[in-house]
Amino acid sequence: MIVFDLSCSAGHGFEGWFKDAQAFKSQRKVRKISCPVCADTDIARVPAGSRISHGHAAAVDRAAQASAEARAWRETAQALHAKVAENCENVGPRFAEEARKIHYGEADSRGIYGEATVTEARELVDEGVPVLPLPRLPESDA
Repeated sequence: MIVFDLSCSAGHGFEGWFKDAQAFKSQRKVRKISCPVCADTDIARVPAGSRISHGHAAAVDRAAQASAEARAWRETAQALHAKVAENCENVGPRFAEEARKIHYGEADSRGIYGEATVTEARELVDEGVPVLPLPRLPESDA
């Protein structure tokens, strides 16, 4: 297991745990790594501070804690997604267009969700359209 300090193009910093350096490279290449803050998939490694090894037991404890935190995050994200799906309309890739129509009074006011590029999301924010990114759900427990 290897831990990398990562950053998205918006400057949000976070850690990523990978089987090895090659696993990081291959996941990054196909954009399977996303920022937990803004869901950006333009991810880069950043210089990491020194890590002092405290032996195998400490590493196992850290891995167990990280696994528990990941499980808790996944459960919270799944609950959030379920609540949004239950109460809002999925407009898919038309999200930016529909959000603008609602904001400018060209469509009925309602809760929506869907997909938007980082550029589209930034444009919506610049226009004053209220948007909030949903965290991506992990594809598996691995």
